[in-house]
Amino acid sequence: MFKNYFIVTWRNLTRHKLYSAINIIGLATGMAACIVILLFVFYENSFDSMHHRNLYRLNEVDKFTSTGITQKGAVTSFRLGPTLKAEFPEVLNYSRVALNNQYEMTSGEKRVFLPHTYFVDTSFLRMFDFPLLGGDRQTALQKPNSIVLTESAARKLFGTVDPIGKTVSHYGEDTLLFTVTGILKDVPANSQFQFDALQSFNTAYKPDWAHRSREDGSGNTYLELAPHTDVAALEKKFPAYLKKHNIGGKDIQYDLFLLSLRDVHANAADILYDDINFQKFDKRYTHIFMALGLLVLLIASINFMNLSTARSAERAKEVGIRKTIGALRTQLSIQFVGESVLLTLIALAIALGLVSVALPYIDKLSGRDLSPIFFLHPELQVALLIGTILLGVLSGLYPAIYLSAFQPVKVLKGGGDTGKTKSRFRNILVVGQFASATFLIIATILVFRQLNYMENQDPGFDRDQLVTIPLHGITAGKYALMKEELSASPLVTGVTGAQEQLGGPLTTLGFGFWPGNKPMRVLFTTGLFVDPDYLSVYKIRMAAGRNFSREKSAFRKEFIINEMLARELLKDQPGAPLDWLIGKHLGDDTLCRIVGISKDFNFNSLHYKIEPLFLVDQGASSFSTLSVKINGRQARQAIALIESTWKKVLPEYPFEYQFLDDHFRQLYKTDTQVSQMVAIMAGLAIVISCLGLFGLASFSTEKRTKEIGIRKILGASVEDLVFLLSKHFIRPVLIANLIAWPLAWWALHRWIQGYAYRVPISWWVFVLAGATALLIALATVSFLTVRAARNNPVKSLRTE
Repeated sequence: MFKNYFIVTWRNLTRHKLYSAINIIGLATGMAACIVILLFVFYENSFDSMHHRNLYRLNEVDKFTSTGITQKGAVTSFRLGPTLKAEFPEVLNYSRVALNNQYEMTSGEKRVFLPHTYFVDTSFLRMFDFPLLGGDRQTALQKPNSIVLTESAARKLFGTVDPIGKTVSHYGEDTLLFTVTGILKDVPANSQFQFDALQSFNTAYKPDWAHRSREDGSGNTYLELAPHTDVAALEKKFPAYLKKHNIGGKDIQYDLFLLSLRDVHANAADILYDDINFQKFDKRYTHIFMALGLLVLLIASINFMNLSTARSAERAKEVGIRKTIGALRTQLSIQFVGESVLLTLIALAIALGLVSVALPYIDKLSGRDLSPIFFLHPELQVALLIGTILLGVLSGLYPAIYLSAFQPVKVLKGGGDTGKTKSRFRNILVVGQFASATFLIIATILVFRQLNYMENQDPGFDRDQLVTIPLHGITAGKYALMKEELSASPLVTGVTGAQEQLGGPLTTLGFGFWPGNKPMRVLFTTGLFVDPDYLSVYKIRMAAGRNFSREKSAFRKEFIINEMLARELLKDQPGAPLDWLIGKHLGDDTLCRIVGISKDFNFNSLHYKIEPLFLVDQGASSFSTLSVKINGRQARQAIALIESTWKKVLPEYPFEYQFLDDHFRQLYKTDTQVSQMVAIMAGLAIVISCLGLFGLASFSTEKRTKEIGIRKILGASVEDLVFLLSKHFIRPVLIANLIAWPLAWWALHRWIQGYAYRVPISWWVFVLAGATALLIALATVSFLTVRAARNNPVKSLRTE
């Protein structure tokens, strides 16, 4: 019986090659898109899955009462871990992690720069299940100056020699010797931690850190909680704990909350200072991607049902004969569902081929290696096979029920309901397809407009032809010499330095403000230490006062504040102009003064509003970024000059640089990924919808061949026939627009609220998307209708 079903199915597929190809290609395309999205979602959900204990990261909420600013941060005081373990039985263990970038290690004659090293507590290897290839997990980080290397780092330093017990040196402000006490397997890409070495926290720990709440010695704190701990109940105890330890005060209030280790990667989008969180990704976008993949798959499934029911007239006699000779409705339903499953299995094979072709591009777009996931997880393969069979059953269920319901007497006489009364249902499905496609076109246009707006909006400073070079403890000491050497070249138009680079959250600092006629006011706001040429190089415009003085100032420190902070300081001075603040005391003591007020500028990405900011002239020892403004017409020569100067001044340190424009593009990388993914899905939705429309139009014109011939003989023009044949397909597309527009406005209005600066949702976007969908549909249908209308009527009527 099943062999016969297979033969009949295969004959139907080969007899109607066009419809079979449309069905299979459309379904394969939708399945390929869904598989790629599934791989991405699976990868995102696999982050930190190698750790099996009940681990949480401690985070804090800072509420600055003076400015009303509230922000979440991943950085916490080092003293929290030990005290939390001592006071709360729910906390079984803790580990503090401090990031130490660009760590230089030497072994004999070998000199290696390790991009990422962490200072961690002894308990780190007990809490986290990173595979240890050599050494004792319990004691490897117990003693000061102990270091655990990854396989790759050990190979760079020692080659094939066993490194356990060997010593390596670090040359920084102080020369340190470390003993290698363990070797870890290289950290997998789906880990928020990415490091080359772990160093004993005891090496860097200073006793006075235990008495400081936020100052020096801050990093991330991870807690191991007892199984089945009520996390919400534990968090409610934190305010009393903070009060007991005098953490916070009237000017700044702290709160603490816990985030499960498995949630840190995807649920920390609003948490700042989150440097130990590799490839941080907002889970909302993961959900959006999944919804898009399922939507495209739904459109492909609708195609199958549409074409299957449209071809019902051709299979009516087959159903009638089979029922006459005793076939049961259940048997017919199984046959048609089986055909559907076979189609989906064929589509799956093609989809896997499409995925293998598309994955290199997807990997490049996402910055993730998704290829191994399918082969490393057999459960994913099983789920995909079961899902395909289920999709085949669901997609074929309606056609099976519909076809198997034909009455043999009616269909064998040429009557019965063989598809004409079902055109309404097919039209509903077409409406659903094009409503989805129109929705995605609208989303694509708006997302690209928002991304283009953010990338091209004037941030209030000049970032063109600005090269930024990272500095650290040692290289910052040569800042003055680097600036002197570079400034002497005509290829360089300006050199400056800063404690942090623009394009990210800057440090929040506290300071005092003495207005002169009222008591001192304490404020906490964003601050940036810069050199005197900073505003000139970045072309930040002044609103009042002057720039920093290049000569020795009469003030101990000079401050320049932005307009936002100026308005905050003037709240107690109603009616006072901006320049009233010039000369007022600001900073550590009364020897520090405000010398200027700058125009507001977006020092962060346009996801965030402009915040109060002060810039202070500070010594180069604290600088982490060197900024060089180059001659854009000779960019290549300028980069070569900077590199040669670096090697001359700092020959032992690697030269790294980045254009500031590229840095800002990185800030919008997720937005770029979303925009490209939405555009791809919109394109696939249109292609699959048009395939379905093409199939329906082809079937319709084929069935109306004789009608077309008679109408032509009676004098109908080609234009009349095209209009007659097209109008039944264009009407559902117009209705689809009316459905898609309000849904798109609602969804995109909610989405765009996540941006502090955003483009308006203009009416023309909806009209353009609707017109695009209509024109594409019209072009698809017209191709067939024009050809049918131009056929010689004699050929279509000669059999009558």
